[in-house]
Amino acid sequence: MQPFTYVPVADAAGAAARALAGAQFIAGGTDMLQLLQENVVQPQELADLNGLGLAGITEEGDGALRLGALTRLQEAADHPLLRERCAVAAEALAASASPMVRHMATLGGNLLQRTRCLYFRDVSTPCNKRQPGSGCSALEGENRHNAILGGSEHCIAVQPSDLPVALVALDAEVLIQGAGGAERWVPVEGFHRLPGDTPEIETVMQDGDIILAIRIPAHATRCRSHYVKVRDRASFAWALCSAAVALRLDGEGRVAELRVAAGGVATKPWRLIRVEQELLGHRLDRDRVRLAAVWASEGAVTRSGNAYKAPLLQHTVERAILELGGLA
Repeated sequence: MQPFTYVPVADAAGAAARALAGAQFIAGGTDMLQLLQENVVQPQELADLNGLGLAGITEEGDGALRLGALTRLQEAADHPLLRERCAVAAEALAASASPMVRHMATLGGNLLQRTRCLYFRDVSTPCNKRQPGSGCSALEGENRHNAILGGSEHCIAVQPSDLPVALVALDAEVLIQGAGGAERWVPVEGFHRLPGDTPEIETVMQDGDIILAIRIPAHATRCRSHYVKVRDRASFAWALCSAAVALRLDGEGRVAELRVAAGGVATKPWRLIRVEQELLGHRLDRDRVRLAAVWASEGAVTRSGNAYKAPLLQHTVERAILELGGLA
């Protein structure tokens, strides 16, 4: 690990100034410390954001929920507002990492978690995300955990976080403050970037940007929702595949509103619009859901080790919708 300077910051402007001068941010540190130990990142300075007062969950006047970026994962998972109105988010958080990590990691940090691709974490191997232009070792290497959706010839690394998948299903937004103090709302669905030929650029964040909050709109809190995560073991394992579903039925039992997102299979949280379209306006039944779920893997590009993810994705989406609809 390279030596670095640790500097606590008391306001967003000071944090932004540090970042523009080359510092990297740290809050819970659960991902940053691993990146430091593995020499994936070698900052000269770490700016601690914990003094910015960005924790807590509140209800806004219109019924939307605002989640402070420095709220710990476990605090959010246990919060009654989230558990009652946005079950998919609470379930995704509860399925993340381990209790020890959840008590330290923050919501904002979880959105920015770096990939768990073996080659990104191993500095002795080529990785375009870590060292642009060096190549992607996963294309022909060990790719059991890598993406079948949203990849390119330059990168097939999965975005590993559970929470952003749930937030896409909830139509949530992220509040970002720029280095100059201006604030902007960005849909979570558009927060992470596809790798294309610049896989090192992972999000829409710019130098000096700070995540202030996440907002779940009121219309999403009126939906029933559910998260299903398939993984190798029951604790501290990243998703091989996950599905987040938010659903509202009309007075006649037809699907009036539906958002479906997948994780563990794509280079970013992946919205399954075709699955939604196949079910909107219809009553749910097992056959219809099964046929709709087949579209979940539309456009998938599989490789030697991850071909199993295409059928797994279909079954996971089917299971999540059936469980939410009371048909499982």
